[in-house]
Amino acid sequence: MSQLHPDLAPARFLPTPTFGPRTARLAQRLTERMRPTRTPADLLVEEHTAPGPEGAPPLSLRVYRPRSVEGPSPALLWSHGGGYLFGSPVQDERGSVEFARELGATVVALRYRKAPQHTAPAPVEDAHAALSWMVDRAGPLGIDPGRVAIGGASAGGGITAALAQMSLDRGGPRPLFQLLVYPMLDDRTVLRSDLDGLGVRMWSPASNRYAWRSYLGTDAGGAEVSPYAAAARREDLSGLPPAWIGVGTLDLFHDEDLAYAERLRAAGVPCATTVVPGAFHGFDTYLPQAEVVRDFRREQVAALRGAFG
Repeated sequence: MSQLHPDLAPARFLPTPTFGPRTARLAQRLTERMRPTRTPADLLVEEHTAPGPEGAPPLSLRVYRPRSVEGPSPALLWSHGGGYLFGSPVQDERGSVEFARELGATVVALRYRKAPQHTAPAPVEDAHAALSWMVDRAGPLGIDPGRVAIGGASAGGGITAALAQMSLDRGGPRPLFQLLVYPMLDDRTVLRSDLDGLGVRMWSPASNRYAWRSYLGTDAGGAEVSPYAAAARREDLSGLPPAWIGVGTLDLFHDEDLAYAERLRAAGVPCATTVVPGAFHGFDTYLPQAEVVRDFRREQVAALRGAFG
């Protein structure tokens, strides 16, 4: 196995859980019960409810905005990770606060429906409804509708990539940029037996197989999987918004992420990549103060700042 990045050495004894029906339900309960830390004095943090997709429940959104911002601000729609099985905006509170503060932006963090209770493309439909709400309510929210980006980590990155495709196909609100943090893009990765001995941390091939089976409602790797479920399945990537993709060399999604980046560029879509040597899946959440993590975050902020102009 490749060497851990020196800044991530404390993770050498980090166990990697295997998610199945019981552990995923437990993780879902725990993340749904997470409580935010004290709201920073320089930010306004609010809970909002928005109309969900047709026939679906209303959306729950957590909105972050710097108190010092006057007039329309750029905005970021953020989708959290959790293998499509669990998660909450609160788990990414540190990052949402940082994006809002560093960019003078409004961050809208989405609570989306989870598998296996809700299969694909339910969370992408939720994200599309949230994006439409942001643009429709741009005035009251203090958002510049011409400067709306979308982003997410892991499964949230997969939702974000599929949302970019859905927005293009439906001709609705068009985000100007997509920030994809070690995104979960391709169900066909579960067919690769060579990854079983990779020695990855935080997210294993076994967890990946269970997550995709739960999210698709059928076995992964089949011929009929929709790109709105697994964004890498889309054949024509032209016309999508510019992207940034970041991933570590010890991440299970490393190959699928870089392949998607290469295909975006081949289709004429600008796509910057940041590859972190010796970094595993979710390394930035495990050791947030490590210098390599701080550099990784600075790359994301810089990418969004460039997109917002």
